[in-house]
Amino acid sequence: MSAADFALQQDHSSPTHAAQVLYQQHHGWLHGWLRYKLGNAFDAADLAHDTFVRILAGRDIVAISQPRAYLTTVARGILINWYQRQALERAYLDAIALLPEAQAPSCEEQLLILETLHQVDAMLDALPASVRRAFLLSQLEGLTYDAIAVRLEVSLASVKRYMKQAFLACLQLDDN
Repeated sequence: MSAADFALQQDHSSPTHAAQVLYQQHHGWLHGWLRYKLGNAFDAADLAHDTFVRILAGRDIVAISQPRAYLTTVARGILINWYQRQALERAYLDAIALLPEAQAPSCEEQLLILETLHQVDAMLDALPASVRRAFLLSQLEGLTYDAIAVRLEVSLASVKRYMKQAFLACLQLDDN
């Protein structure tokens, strides 16, 4: 063991130590909570992992005063996203099932389409509500910018600004 590793183990206020303690003390509990919510251990393990990854990437772990409450909050958001993703996949697969076999995309194409749907869904979720609504009214309902302005009770300039923001988000998807 190096001197740096020994010093890290001795520093109980370090973020690394706090992460280790958080994981050791609460991973089993979180996995059990998610397993209860989902009804299976495999998805629960994936979501527990995603929860800890999200916490490690974005939070000062040393400052967490109520770990289980914090873990539950983060895990609940990840769980909601997971349910939405599952619903999107089911809707897509149900639509594919209605196609004649000759028109159905190959397995590879289905996976690419599902991945694209997930990216678009995440992009839409990241947009402000007014921008997302204007974009969906335009793209799904075919409304003109004038009609969107009336429906949303905003100015035409606002609708143009919203659409620009949404289209820029779409272009960023294309870059990824």
